[in-house]
Amino acid sequence: MTSRRKDATRKTLEVRALEAASALEPTLGHKFSNPALLARALTHPSADGAPARNNQRLEFLGDRVLGLVVATLLYCRFPAEAEGSLARRFSALVRGETLARLARTLGLGPVLVLGASEIESDGQQRPAGLANAFEAVIAALYLDGGFAVAERFVLAQIEPLIDESMPPPKDPKTALQEWAQACKRRRPAYQIVTISGEPHAPRFEVEVTIDGLEPVRAAGASKREAEQAAALALLDNITAVDHG
Repeated sequence: MTSRRKDATRKTLEVRALEAASALEPTLGHKFSNPALLARALTHPSADGAPARNNQRLEFLGDRVLGLVVATLLYCRFPAEAEGSLARRFSALVRGETLARLARTLGLGPVLVLGASEIESDGQQRPAGLANAFEAVIAALYLDGGFAVAERFVLAQIEPLIDESMPPPKDPKTALQEWAQACKRRRPAYQIVTISGEPHAPRFEVEVTIDGLEPVRAAGASKREAEQAAALALLDNITAVDHG
């Protein structure tokens, strides 16, 4: 492709992106001072591979803004919950499937600017692309309107999921057993590794194992407490892998 033809193609894509941004603004509830930010958030890398012109850098930033808003929301909403429970709620709310669902509700799919290959493969409905675009839109709102604008948008999308569809987290041992069953693995096995401390204040160290996963150890003042701590640690490892 000649340089002149590449420039013409790029201009066409930029116009399409700006038109898409203009159509989306009412849904987002924010009038952009710099519409090019939103246009870039809607530009898939398949349409323009230049980092400064597609949504990958915005996705990176939006992921961090989203994480801060959701973590703060959960911290304030559930003041009695332990870190592990908050972490599982957090992962459920920011995982790709959830973000793709929110992107569909906003109608992001039809306004994404895609390359020919993505259009042919129905890229407007691809969950990863939708989730990435959702995070990129958050970044565009943040850069254009400040943190308060981005926070208001995220809360409007996320809070209904907490209120309507998220039950309280199960205790770690139950949650880990249900995960193992869902993945068709054997039940978690718990084994006391050591018992230390004075007779009136023992310290139990327990190891939990599940086929295919690295064993995890944790300690507690009782066998039950140590088992719960080990189950929670293994769940956190699983969550970290899934989210990564």
